[in-house]
Order: sequence, then structure tokens, then C-alpha cells
Amino acid sequence: MEQPNLSYIDSLSGGDKDFKQKLIDIIKKEYPEEKDIYLTNIKKGNYKQAASNVHKLKHKISILGLEKSYDIAANYEANLLEDNTDLKQEFEAILNVITNYLQQL
Repeated sequence: MEQPNLSYIDSLSGGDKDFKQKLIDIIKKEYPEEKDIYLTNIKKGNYKQAASNVHKLKHKISILGLEKSYDIAANYEANLLEDNTDLKQEFEAILNVITNYLQQL
């Protein structure tokens, strides 16, 4: 599985370490909240709302340089809109990789 990285954040920050840290801090704050809301909606079978949660999480996936994972998330989002949970395991594995990565930053 591909691993998260800070390449995109590095390019956005243009070498400004304070700005880079602010971006990282925002992700570290927002990501767990968005993940928890997604997990709650999946557990309750609120697939349309979960699709909206996946949409938000896709942005974090993209920012962390996970191109293949972004494609999986996009397909999973579309599946959820059809009440289809195919790709759930793959998507949640991506979430776990991101969670572990952010805990190490």
C-alpha cells in the first residue's frame, strides 16, 4: 500500500516552516473528527451521509500524496451513493494508514 507523504504540503508551504506546520496541525485536528463521523454514519447505515464524509476525507488523502488511494476513495464515494459498500475494507485500510502516519508527525 502506498504511504502518505508531505510532498504536496512542502510545495504549498514554499519553505515556510510555520505555514507548513499550520497545515499539518489543521489536518491532524480535522482528520480524526472527519474519520469518526464517517465511521458513525457507516455503522448506522447512513450511506449517503457517509459518501459526503468520504468526499471530505478525499481531500486529506490527496493532500497526503495518496494518488491510488484517492481513486479508491472516489469510487467508494460513488458506491455509497448507490447504497453499495464495496471498497469499504480498502477505504478503511487507507484511513488506518493515514491515522498511523499522522500519529508519527
